[in-house]
Amino acid sequence: MSAIEDKELLADIATVAKIDAVPMILDVICRTTGMGYAAVARVTRDRWIAAGVLDKIAFGLGVGGELQVDTTICDEIRDSGELVAIDNVAADARYCDHHTPKMYGLQSYISVPIYWRNREFFGTLCAIDPRPATVQTTEIIDMFKLFAQLIGNHLDNLERAAVSEAALLSSQEAADLREQFIAILGHDLRNPLSAILLGARLLRGQASEPAQKTVAQIERSANRISGLVDDMLDFSRVRLGGGFVLNQTADNTLQKNLEDIVAEMRQASPERDLHDDIALAEPVCCDSARICQLLSNLLSNALTHGARDGAVMVSATSRDGEFTLSVCNEGVPIAPDIQRRLFQPFVRGSDRIGKNSLGLGLGLYIVAEIARAHGGTMEVESTPQQTRFSFRMASHGHTQLTTGN
Repeated sequence: MSAIEDKELLADIATVAKIDAVPMILDVICRTTGMGYAAVARVTRDRWIAAGVLDKIAFGLGVGGELQVDTTICDEIRDSGELVAIDNVAADARYCDHHTPKMYGLQSYISVPIYWRNREFFGTLCAIDPRPATVQTTEIIDMFKLFAQLIGNHLDNLERAAVSEAALLSSQEAADLREQFIAILGHDLRNPLSAILLGARLLRGQASEPAQKTVAQIERSANRISGLVDDMLDFSRVRLGGGFVLNQTADNTLQKNLEDIVAEMRQASPERDLHDDIALAEPVCCDSARICQLLSNLLSNALTHGARDGAVMVSATSRDGEFTLSVCNEGVPIAPDIQRRLFQPFVRGSDRIGKNSLGLGLGLYIVAEIARAHGGTMEVESTPQQTRFSFRMASHGHTQLTTGN
């Protein structure tokens, strides 16, 4: 094995480590099958290397650990491209005398190929146990296939990201490539997201009660990623595609739609003190979906950065030709220098004192662009007593249908 090949394999293992979903996938596999060891393996003609591991049976092979490749069934899967599932080695006519179960003391085994780079074999997603387990079912096999597809998609996306980063030759090119990458990534994430949600729905009816919490977490994480993808796509539309296209109508359902957003947020955060006062005395000519998105982003921001024990208040009115919408929360005030940059892209909540954010820093930027598309304004006031974000626009509508740079 040359130094170059060894370096490439180490890079592949490091790429697997960057996939946040892998530990959760391995945990779901063990909980659902009852098996004690699950792994993502990088498999070549000469090497079998553990790239991701969950070991509940003290098998003793961690990340970076190797098996002699010709002692594994994965070696055969690489050549055949076919998955292998064994409920009970002792009762399996094909594998009862196979050298791999004998060597490693296995009674149950399942392994599914992982592909990347346009159907190039990467390795396997596998699970083993010294006791029999039921894995030869449609539900279990489909789950493994979905997870293997998800891992392969992640590997492709991360490799494209690495290639893009290596190609940045100047600050201007870096900015251009970042925006193009976001647009591409936003679309490419749809397929693995669909796989995650489909797998979660499949598991919901099959997983044991202890595993249901993990399945619910998968769904919540997938929905959160979906929200991030939407933010990236909106950012791309504004910066690359010319801006938002608004569907403005004199909407008589806007009040109910806004109230529904508040109700959804209240249900998602039942521990928070969330109030609303929404009274629209006259119709508002607007794109109702975008106004609801504006409110959702503002509410998410308030719930994330506001005091956990403080109240959050939503107010909306339409009278005398003006529509106003505001969200205020208690908590640490926003520093003046941060206030000046809040509506710029990639400004995160972590810029605030003692706060961390898992978002991309696009939520308030999108809020400002929605406001601008409607011919309205966004303002922020932050004092030790409260932080208030306010949106104002003419309720009779605005002729500008797009916004962007």
